Amino acid sequence: MSSSATTPVENALRSPGHPPKSRLDRFFEISQRGSTVARELRGGLATFFAMAYIIVLNPIILGAGVDKYGHHLDNGQLVTATALMAGLSTVLMGVVGNVPIAIAAGLGINAVVSLQLAPKMSWPDAMGMVVLAGLVLMILVASGLRQRVMDAIPPGLRRAIAIGIGMFISLIGLVDAGFVSRNPDAAHTTVPMGLGQGGQLKGWPVLVFVLGLVLMFMLVVRKTKGAILIGMVVMAVVAIVINAIATIPDAAWGLAVPNVPDKIIGAPDFGLIGHISLFGGFKEVGLLTGCLFVFTVLLSGFFDAMGTIIGVGEEAGLTDENGNLPGMGRILMVDGIAVAAGGVGSASANTCFVESTAGVGEGARTGLANIVTGGLFLLALVFTPLATVVPAQAATPALIVVGFLIMASNVRHIDWGDFTVAIPAFLTMISMPFTYSITNGIGIGVLAFILLRSVTGRFREIPWLLNAVGLCFLVYFLLNPIEQLLGK
Repeated sequence: MSSSATTPVENALRSPGHPPKSRLDRFFEISQRGSTVARELRGGLATFFAMAYIIVLNPIILGAGVDKYGHHLDNGQLVTATALMAGLSTVLMGVVGNVPIAIAAGLGINAVVSLQLAPKMSWPDAMGMVVLAGLVLMILVASGLRQRVMDAIPPGLRRAIAIGIGMFISLIGLVDAGFVSRNPDAAHTTVPMGLGQGGQLKGWPVLVFVLGLVLMFMLVVRKTKGAILIGMVVMAVVAIVINAIATIPDAAWGLAVPNVPDKIIGAPDFGLIGHISLFGGFKEVGLLTGCLFVFTVLLSGFFDAMGTIIGVGEEAGLTDENGNLPGMGRILMVDGIAVAAGGVGSASANTCFVESTAGVGEGARTGLANIVTGGLFLLALVFTPLATVVPAQAATPALIVVGFLIMASNVRHIDWGDFTVAIPAFLTMISMPFTYSITNGIGIGVLAFILLRSVTGRFREIPWLLNAVGLCFLVYFLLNPIEQLLGK
């Protein structure tokens, strides 16, 4: 579908007799999509605040890894690499893809790089594997295969993916805020998670989260413009005040401590940019294991991004009646470029972020919001202390609110009467939050759909490409026994 095509939602929102007012409006199709510059600016700000934590979190995850030769990555250089690649990739998605989908180092993929790839090779080798995965993604997009895979996903399963993402980001919000926590293994309990600490809500930070959630839902119910952003800013200020007058351990706030920073400017360190070895990893682990590593990164990036793009596109009302997003080819190509760019920058693979729904919730509908978000990431190169002032407890209520909005707008469109669709949809929805992975949820849903359609005599209705995807997911879930069988 061409980028000029519009959906029924867009047509309904378009204002007759009011053509685009400026070159900026025409380029981003702001009026055409029923948005305004103010909404795009608010949306870009909201998305940045919702995902700014990655500037701190990604260096922690990658910094915890040790490569085969005992080397750690420098934290300051990782902060620079994370912010730089997120900023450039997000701006590129805004200009080329014209969608409000921000990009940064992918959670989950960075753990694979840090804990699976790096211990068996050098860091440049591991990042080279990420670049190769990005190049393969770009080839798949150029050949049209990636778009065809997305088109092969049944509409009901696409809706389930969006709902699963809503549940997933809600769980992320609850965990990051400390409202829900994992019970220690030493507890020997059958309950893996519990309320707060020891089954109780304790501490000022959790109170900030609860008050923020209440405030945002009140503003949403009253249909207040900028509800999510207003809630985040207000609670960030409240958190700073509380932290200044109460004795609160830094660890209680998580990654960002809400203090007025003593230093707001710091010189970025670009020491990690370009430190890659494309094929060195194959010399370290062999051709087969190296291909499996690339396949793992590829599959995670492929379907995490696919699920996020579908979910954000649905929530923004940019998809047509078949769930297709205009300009999908360009969007997917930028995503592939971002994966490779993340490897080049030693920031791990970049991917589309589900937190983009925070900006969509503020009214963002075009790539202009991405220009704002990406610009703030680039500013964070020198203003990192300010970028991390907003604690998780002030930002994560937005994820709960947006999770609700995504679920509410999609659940009614699934055909619950057809169990060959309803059961895979249900498994997709619950698998994403319970396995903490978008990829796992999509994989389980696809395999369940293929199985149930087959046992009911409807195998011929399944697109051959979806069967191929199912086979890839089967290999993905069986990677461990495959490696054991091969003696790796």
